[in-house]
Amino acid sequence: MQDTDAALFQAVHGIAGSLAGQPVPVVMEALLRQLPKAPGLEVSEIRRIAEEISVGRDPSGL
Repeated sequence: MQDTDAALFQAVHGIAGSLAGQPVPVVMEALLRQLPKAPGLEVSEIRRIAEEISVGRDPSGL
């Protein structure tokens, strides 16, 4: 589980670095394409992450 969490945080951090400030649909598409599959990761949570990145925040905490 820790490996999955680390992979998720790294993926979110990378996407946040490259797509900060982009429209939510653009960020959402990248997240859906690049995030590793993880149990319990719902589309609503991915959208919340996309919204954070869209306004320039890095929700990964890294």
